[in-house]
Amino acid sequence: MGVKAEPGGRHPGLGTHNMLLSLGPGEYLELIAPDPQADAPPRWFGLDGFDGPPRLAGWVARSAPLIAPEGTTIADASRGDLRWRITLPDAGQMPCAGAQPMLIDWGAGPHPSDRLPDRGIRLAALALPLAALDLRDDRLVLSAPVMAATLTTPTGQMRLC
Repeated sequence: MGVKAEPGGRHPGLGTHNMLLSLGPGEYLELIAPDPQADAPPRWFGLDGFDGPPRLAGWVARSAPLIAPEGTTIADASRGDLRWRITLPDAGQMPCAGAQPMLIDWGAGPHPSDRLPDRGIRLAALALPLAALDLRDDRLVLSAPVMAATLTTPTGQMRLC
């Protein structure tokens, strides 16, 4: 995309770490990779033995109050002054191969996107191979053949699959 992502942090117990890129107020893209300092696998998002170009592995939707869908557990997490609650799949892998979102509640505290430089990138559409989803956002496109995100960038549109 021609822009620099910002350092995020480590995900203890999940074997990953991240970089962040603003998608505008209240939204960001999280770039996740194996954490070389983490204990042995398994790592989330199918990263163990993954060899290939970057790919879209899943997404997270804000939900309050946070209720754990079947097959997930709510976990409390923090990093510095950030505090959140998130649903984590019991099986350790994203539901529906990443098309079904994990859910997150940031509470009343700060949101990571508030601290990220705005590089002019926005989510234009998120195509999902799901027949139904109980979320309302005009950017969601259901019944797509594959999961893909369309981003609007300062240099044009980009599609992530």
